[in-house]
Amino acid sequence: MIEAFLAAWLGVALAQASPGPNMMAVASVALGQGRKAALLLVAGIGTGTLVWAAAVSFGLGALFSAFPLLLTLLKFAGGFYLLLIAYRALRAIVAGETSTVTASKAPLSDLDAWRRGFFVVMTNPKAALMWSAVATFLFGAGLGSAQVLAFGPMVALSAVAIYGTYGLLFSTGMAMRTYGRFWRAIEAAFGLAFGALGATLLVWGIRDLRS
Repeated sequence: MIEAFLAAWLGVALAQASPGPNMMAVASVALGQGRKAALLLVAGIGTGTLVWAAAVSFGLGALFSAFPLLLTLLKFAGGFYLLLIAYRALRAIVAGETSTVTASKAPLSDLDAWRRGFFVVMTNPKAALMWSAVATFLFGAGLGSAQVLAFGPMVALSAVAIYGTYGLLFSTGMAMRTYGRFWRAIEAAFGLAFGALGATLLVWGIRDLRS
């Protein structure tokens, strides 16, 4: 079991460290809202990770395989959510508001920051595909549902460590000062990146429907 856990965890950690909606959400909130909001968002991502672990341990991965339309719907949900974030970021630039891609001129409440992280990871098709692959690997290695469920805290801890590091880095004084000076360019970069990710997910969803 330990060998299977370590092999799966290594792949998951690499996926978590790679650029994607989770990392970008943490970076954008850290720059615009500060360290506390970023770390609360990270806590939301960690919570969502535990939910994914519980879901696949009780058969969600098999459900995605049996009913691909569910994953397609998730792609549309994630795509529209990322496009909404992108729209708000680009709208802030036009209006001259240094409000950040977190979508609010006012500071995020603790609950809003946590909820944003939770929603980002729960609507992230990358997470769905990763967890489906993890479940397939662990079940294929002979582990049971309880053992797959026990793998969740390992992944949640690595998510908190990896994304928390991003949150700390992007909320440093230097990063915040850089943002304050070049906020329009940074806002545009985040907005366009979120928009590209969202559009990509929608294209994938449309392709799924046509195939």
